[in-house]
Amino acid sequence: MLKDIINAALGKEKADIVLKNGRIIDVLGHGIIEGNVGIKDGIIIGIGDYEGIEEIDVKGAYIAPGFVDSHIHIESAMVTPAEYARAVMPKGVTAIIADPHEIANVCGEKGLRFMLESGKSVPLDIHFMLPSCVPATPFDHSGAVIDGEMTERLMAEYDFKGLGEMMNFPGVAGCDEDVLRKLESSRYTDGHAPMIEGMGLNAYICGGIDNDHECDSCENALEKISKGMNIFIREGTGAKNLEELIKAVTPYNLRHFAFCTDDKHLSEILKEGTISHCIDKAVGLGMDPVDAYTIACYNPCIFYDLRGRGAVAPGFKADIIVTRDINCTDISLVFKDGILAAKEGKALFVSDKTDISQVTDTVKIEPVTAEDFNKEFDKNEPVIELGNSLVTNAVYCNSREGLSLCANIERYGRTGNKGLCFVKGLDITNGAIAQTIGHDSHNISVIGSDGENMAAAVNALGKKGGIAVVQNKEVIAYMELAVGGLMSDKAADEVVREHEAVVSAAKKISPMGSNMALMILGFISLLVIPHIKLGDKGLFDVDKFRYI
Repeated sequence: MLKDIINAALGKEKADIVLKNGRIIDVLGHGIIEGNVGIKDGIIIGIGDYEGIEEIDVKGAYIAPGFVDSHIHIESAMVTPAEYARAVMPKGVTAIIADPHEIANVCGEKGLRFMLESGKSVPLDIHFMLPSCVPATPFDHSGAVIDGEMTERLMAEYDFKGLGEMMNFPGVAGCDEDVLRKLESSRYTDGHAPMIEGMGLNAYICGGIDNDHECDSCENALEKISKGMNIFIREGTGAKNLEELIKAVTPYNLRHFAFCTDDKHLSEILKEGTISHCIDKAVGLGMDPVDAYTIACYNPCIFYDLRGRGAVAPGFKADIIVTRDINCTDISLVFKDGILAAKEGKALFVSDKTDISQVTDTVKIEPVTAEDFNKEFDKNEPVIELGNSLVTNAVYCNSREGLSLCANIERYGRTGNKGLCFVKGLDITNGAIAQTIGHDSHNISVIGSDGENMAAAVNALGKKGGIAVVQNKEVIAYMELAVGGLMSDKAADEVVREHEAVVSAAKKISPMGSNMALMILGFISLLVIPHIKLGDKGLFDVDKFRYI
């Protein structure tokens, strides 16, 4: 009760918990304060000489606000929201802004309901955004369509924080009526604006876009900040922009930055954390530690109007971490609403299993054969060149030598489309990799040395989907992703073991058979990331926004 909280703050009655002898990270006054933190009814009552029913001596450790991941897709970790919470809360994350557009593209409203229900079973604050691009572009063929009218209904019926990343820049700039209807339905709208600048950026921002996580240069970030956007510094698995973007942070524009991880694999999350890793890397690169915590904790709460969160101060929610080092590599305690949620790297809560029956068996194609992948090489046709980022380039080659064959197959049984192209950079030998992770429509992406191996890999996915690796026409690894072909319903440790087996198998057929290679394969069909991609109808020129 409010009266009890006020009396406890005055010292008239004991706090529930007192964290004693800490060094408190003060993101509001920008400093470090030595003292004790009192907690009553899940609220911080203040820093002072408090007595508690329970007193925990942190012995000089740092006491900081819980971390907020300002933009993620839970599906990229290949676990359910409940299991994701068990993975990230021990690493200090107490709130996330999640865009479930992966499962929405596969299962539509059923997928959104599943994510919301799974998230309710854990203490992590999961603020879901309503996906704005289902499908991602008018050229995609996904498992569902969410138009402007449906967006308005879903926004009214469900607890969404706002509109998820608007990837359809041409739709915004071209004043597409359906896109405008979506934009007008929400108070908050996340952005997705790689390489957008000048008057095009002006128009995009005028559409009501609040932020962007796609900056890869200081210049682009500073232009967007000066035009009113907030910038999410991304450090995921496939895209790592922190080292470049922190050069743009100054004391004057600090308030416009937050950290996010966007798409990050589970093995990396369990090893190094998400936002804690951003802090560690930023401080290691010379950022003031309190600035790093401000970006990690307080700023995203301001951006998304999460009142009373993001600081260790009176009246704020007791979302608190205790870390033995200021870089957050040794987090000992994590409190959520004043309740201990994780200790020494282990979650202290369990999650209920959410029924997956409405979001499984989503692969609806007939078995394929080697003949389905027949394609003659043409030196006048562009080849997708892969690198170490999600950006792919068009190149021309004189022969088929050293190239792999890639296909994008519509998997929902609606069009039967199959796009084919050659790819440079994976150098697959006598094998293939197929998966139902293919952003954002999540059709089947398969890459291999020849049609026979590719057919074996695609057929191994079955009705549930997942990731399959084939060598010599035999399946050598398969990871089932029963939830929409995107997520496993198993525990995090088991999911990591299965994924590591897939990565190990992929290395046998390609020198790039790693996490990065699988991530690139998952994004080769994303028609909104420059410069050339493969859709289910063939090669797509992202810059000209049309099929080649």
